[in-house]
Amino acid sequence: MADPTAGIESLGDLTGKRVLVRSDLNVPLDGTTIADDGRIRASVPTIRQLSEAGARVVVTAHLGRPKGEPDPAYSLEPVAARLSELLGRPVAFATDTVGASASETVAGLQDGDVALLENVRFNDGETSKDDEVRGAFADQLAQLADAFVSDGFGVVHRKQASVYDVALRLPSAMGGLVAAEVDVLRRLTEEPERPYVVVLGGSKVSDKLGVIDNLIDKADKLLIGGGMVFTFLKAQGHEVGKSLLEADQLDTCTRYLREAADRGVEIVLPTDVVVDTAFPSGDREPQPSVVPASEIPADALGLDIGPESAAAFAAALSDARTVFWNGPMGVFETDAFAGGTRAVAEALTKVDGLSVVGGGDSAAAVRQLGFDEAAFGHISTGGGASLEFLEGKELPGIAVLERG
Repeated sequence: MADPTAGIESLGDLTGKRVLVRSDLNVPLDGTTIADDGRIRASVPTIRQLSEAGARVVVTAHLGRPKGEPDPAYSLEPVAARLSELLGRPVAFATDTVGASASETVAGLQDGDVALLENVRFNDGETSKDDEVRGAFADQLAQLADAFVSDGFGVVHRKQASVYDVALRLPSAMGGLVAAEVDVLRRLTEEPERPYVVVLGGSKVSDKLGVIDNLIDKADKLLIGGGMVFTFLKAQGHEVGKSLLEADQLDTCTRYLREAADRGVEIVLPTDVVVDTAFPSGDREPQPSVVPASEIPADALGLDIGPESAAAFAAALSDARTVFWNGPMGVFETDAFAGGTRAVAEALTKVDGLSVVGGGDSAAAVRQLGFDEAAFGHISTGGGASLEFLEGKELPGIAVLERG
């Protein structure tokens, strides 16, 4: 197999060759309307590169979590239409993954044409834990192509047929998106330029344990916000009212606070929080108030870091040369609780160095809050994959390419 580190060029002349591309097109849908097309736009450069090289491009991807069988709610047909708009050329759509429609669609491609197969997870072989079942499906996918390009970073942490097993069956290479992601994440873990600040938010401490474990001796500062902060505050002895709390992680948070102090790593927690007596919902106007982080009322729950904390977080980022941010600071979908997330995003746009938005909700927040994506050093397309890389785990979809 070709050397994946050389990228698509390592596959040689692709004129007339059928190239199967594993993209990440897992976008949020409101019915058939795409709510955020960021992942589709991120997939376009590699697809366009292959098309312009004369390849017959066969794109495979998943959307949502169908249960191994067709489900119209998870069809990629709306994605095919948007992909066509972004490419500025027709995209043929196969109504199945490896059946008659897929075979006919691929057979009808001319040099430079692009097709999208239906949701790869409509076949239970894609996510099967049984190597033989998964391999049999990969055999069917491989019959549709002469080469394989892995360009769906959001799934490279999954040992799935269209991510891992196909790469064992065809000449394979990394696409530009995956190569860029791996390069950036290595810069975050291998001799990052200092000061190095890690900003973590989101709902649960338990979702970030591996990242904290692996970065607590690499970062200079850890800024903690979002729902996960209340377990840290509780570990410090503060009452957190009705705020999200993982009682089983109190000892872990205490250990992190102690380890950080021992290592000279500064953990910055909010000093004030925005609270309400109920979680935002459509039938009730938010009633936000700002309280000290140490004085959250018993009937209130924290929904964002406060303005004092937002300013402190921005100040902590002002001289950073490397920043990794994963997880919003609050319930950013509601404007009353978006201030902390907005302040962090704004601070990242001013970083004189590498600023990385770690995918998932953070990337969605940046777009929803109206920031220019070009103002950030890198916006990851794979939240889970980014976290696992930073945890030091081997990613099957990367490992299979690097082993060749």
